[in-house]
Amino acid sequence: MARNSKNDSRRARHVRLRKRVSGSAERPRLMVRRTLHHIYAVIVDDAKGHTLVASSTREKSLAEGLESTTNIDAATRVGSSIAAKAKAAGIASVVFDRGGYQYHGRVAALAQAAREAGLEF
Repeated sequence: MARNSKNDSRRARHVRLRKRVSGSAERPRLMVRRTLHHIYAVIVDDAKGHTLVASSTREKSLAEGLESTTNIDAATRVGSSIAAKAKAAGIASVVFDRGGYQYHGRVAALAQAAREAGLEF
């Protein structure tokens, strides 16, 4: 009997989620991706298949002064950054795609920071 890894299970949840969540030109999709070392946030127009805005802890300006790039403080900073970049690009409202992750911890912190910075979802 084969067992699925945690990442295989997450991918399956993400596929189920993507059946219902899709970004458009009016409301693009805010996608979150976590890794062991970083957290990424990308705003995508699924109708055209284009990335509109992206932010992550791999950016030197965001990672500066952080104790770790994998904690809630880092996720909060990425959430604020993605919201600021979205506003600059003329994006006010998005659809949130948690990427198959539980809405908890870093994912929730990123979403909350983006909301507080003025992004609607």
